[in-house]
Amino acid sequence: MNIFGQAKFFWTSVVLAVVLAVVMQFLIAGGSINQFYVNTLFFMGINIILAVSLHLIIGITGQFSIGHAGFLAVGAYASAIMTMKLSMPFPVAIIVGGLAAAVAGLLIGIPTLRLRGDYLAIATLGFGEIVRIVFLNIDYVGGASGMTVSHLTTWPWLIGCVLLTIIVIVNFTNSTHGRACISIRENEIAADAMGINTTYYKVAAFVLGAFFAGIAGALYAHNFYIIQPTNFGFLKSFDILIYVVLGGLGSMSGAVIAAILLTIISTYLQSYPELRMVIYSLVLIVMMLYRPQGLMGTKEITSFFKVGKSAKGRNAA
Repeated sequence: MNIFGQAKFFWTSVVLAVVLAVVMQFLIAGGSINQFYVNTLFFMGINIILAVSLHLIIGITGQFSIGHAGFLAVGAYASAIMTMKLSMPFPVAIIVGGLAAAVAGLLIGIPTLRLRGDYLAIATLGFGEIVRIVFLNIDYVGGASGMTVSHLTTWPWLIGCVLLTIIVIVNFTNSTHGRACISIRENEIAADAMGINTTYYKVAAFVLGAFFAGIAGALYAHNFYIIQPTNFGFLKSFDILIYVVLGGLGSMSGAVIAAILLTIISTYLQSYPELRMVIYSLVLIVMMLYRPQGLMGTKEITSFFKVGKSAKGRNAA
């Protein structure tokens, strides 16, 4: 499948997703879908944004970050302040949430992205905990008691942000900037030797990923009526990390699929609070034992169409 074919398939998928989203909107507005399933759909959408944004940082650029919950918290609180304290409209709150998280990503990215591997993971984990503790001690946003937020997240806003995130990151990945990030993932020393500004591209990917995590935070804050610092602990960062690793490092399709599957599993196991995390962990252990490369490995869904086309060509020959 050539580049034109890939682009055609991608935009066809986007159009189909929009059509499906419109149908879902009519079903939700008409009350045809149970509220439990509606909440699950909203969980899926937010988790997809988080998974795809972290995929850019870890799967594409190869930077092991485990502080993504910090950007989620920054976006959530910044957007909540916009709507609840400053009476700004929801679209402005979403944008401000994303920009606040992007600024936080820039501030943490410049000094820490010269680090590699475990050192970078520890630094980003520390950032996430610092953000949580800061919000825990600010009375303006409710401190430990949390902050009450109006329910403003709707299906059109959610699906619009999901599609925007996927379109931007897919196009970024397929651009020259994305190829530079992939070269850094494969061999940073070789990329630097070839003249690629590795620090610049690592920071750029980090900021872009943080921006979309902030948007997810804005949607998250205005979907659950109340936000508390405990919602953004390091376990939340590990949840997001699991989406990317389970789906396959380097595969955005895998990250999306893993986010959907794990959201469903986690939601349906809420009826068994004592066993939920045990069963959840066993699923992950079995997956890592029998398919350590993840669900999709480094492949995208389009690769299956490539295989089908090449097989058809061989049969014709």
